[in-house]
Amino acid sequence: MPATERAIELTIAAARAAADIKAEEIIALDVSEQLVLTDVFLIASGTNERQVGAIVDAVEEALFKLGAKPVRREGKAQGRWVLIDFGDVVVHVQHQEDRVYYALERLWKDCPVIELPADARGVDEAQA
Repeated sequence: MPATERAIELTIAAARAAADIKAEEIIALDVSEQLVLTDVFLIASGTNERQVGAIVDAVEEALFKLGAKPVRREGKAQGRWVLIDFGDVVVHVQHQEDRVYYALERLWKDCPVIELPADARGVDEAQA
């Protein structure tokens, strides 16, 4: 069963919020067939710890406006890899170096990519 409409709505809102803070390489993966606990992984990168924190804050604010509250959040103090669990959607905001090292996209490569609107894809490395 693919990701729910609510999960997609939250994913797009989170991606747009991240893009507004100049997050890079935003990608959404439909993990609903692989995991019971969540429907979508949203992955975004920041260039430094401060930007990672700002992206996390923007995502939380945007989803709060849609009535979604985080079930848990990990890693914000370090600012390298922050995981925010909203139940239907898990947002991973990673420092660029950690994104390359952990390569979540490769780990979950069998999961379908959710097409994001152009304003929610973030800065592409080719543009940066």
